[in-house]
Amino acid sequence: MAWSRYQLGLAALMLLTGSINTLAAKWADNFSATGCGGTEEHGFQHPFLQAVGMFLGEFSCLGVFYLLVWRDRWRPEPSMAPSQPFSPLLFLPPALCDMTGTSIMYVALNMTSASSFQMLRGSVIIFTGLLSVAFLGRKLELSQWLGILVTIVGLVVVGLADLHSSHDQKHKLSEVITGDLLIVMAQVIVAIQMVLEEKFVYKHDVHPLRAVGTEGFFGFIILALLLVPMYYIPAGSFSGNPRQTLEDALDAFCQIGHRPLIALALLGNISSIAFFNFAGISVTKEISATTRMVLDSLRTLVIWAVSLAVGWETFHGLEILGFGVLLVGAALYNGLHRPLLARLPRHVDETGGVAEREGLLRGESTAINSES
Repeated sequence: MAWSRYQLGLAALMLLTGSINTLAAKWADNFSATGCGGTEEHGFQHPFLQAVGMFLGEFSCLGVFYLLVWRDRWRPEPSMAPSQPFSPLLFLPPALCDMTGTSIMYVALNMTSASSFQMLRGSVIIFTGLLSVAFLGRKLELSQWLGILVTIVGLVVVGLADLHSSHDQKHKLSEVITGDLLIVMAQVIVAIQMVLEEKFVYKHDVHPLRAVGTEGFFGFIILALLLVPMYYIPAGSFSGNPRQTLEDALDAFCQIGHRPLIALALLGNISSIAFFNFAGISVTKEISATTRMVLDSLRTLVIWAVSLAVGWETFHGLEILGFGVLLVGAALYNGLHRPLLARLPRHVDETGGVAEREGLLRGESTAINSES
């Protein structure tokens, strides 16, 4: 069945905004400007302030949600189901996980390449699968365990690519290793967030845009308040600002004043996360969750291609191999192999091979995304 223009537009919007989100954050990281009080020019390394901006983008999804509700009310036959009563505080634990994981990832993005950053985020499959078995009672299929194993192999390949290409980048080898490890660590927190959402939030049937917006509200308020103590907490060489504190938001605003293009990069990051969430949810609704997963994987390729084109990275064959292996792992985990298996010719044999294969295709064992 051919896609409509609207569906093509949604797919393109998701791919474009998902790519801009990471590229804009990396673009901001690559700027250098003088800070407050005439300090010498230094890199724009303000990961916690960038995380605040990201949550502002998520928070804006609440506005989109209420706009859709208002528009739906004016239709002759409203299509949106009325919201069930729930406590917004349900979103606080996932929001704290999101806040921690996002902050760690923005710190890591200062230390490694944009393409490796995006590829290594694929490790969330491993931790989500393991935590869902431990805390949600899920029973993973054989293909999902195989997908986890293949993903581990892909992460090793991407890590090796970073080690081999680190001498071509502005980052030291120790920074690249630390950055890669921080990204993988952050995925553990992201996986905990997903498990918390599934266990405590999804049973209330909250609209996805409302869920994203509410988590964004909590993340924005809490992290914005934390910028005040971060201004005074010493961080030594770990910090990228002249005062060597955990975060110096005043220095960031001074740098933006001296280099207005930084503001454009931050605006691109904030706006793209809002449109990306809207497009992703719409793609799942209008096309399929599988298409959303494929588009999410394709944006890694777009980020890598753009990074090469603008000279942020140098070509390394291992990255292509690593991306391919990670793509196979994600495909196996999310069941993309099933349509291919369904097209295979079926032959009845004495051992009952057809029944076995049909049972696998029906997914008799409980998949990660199904209800327990």
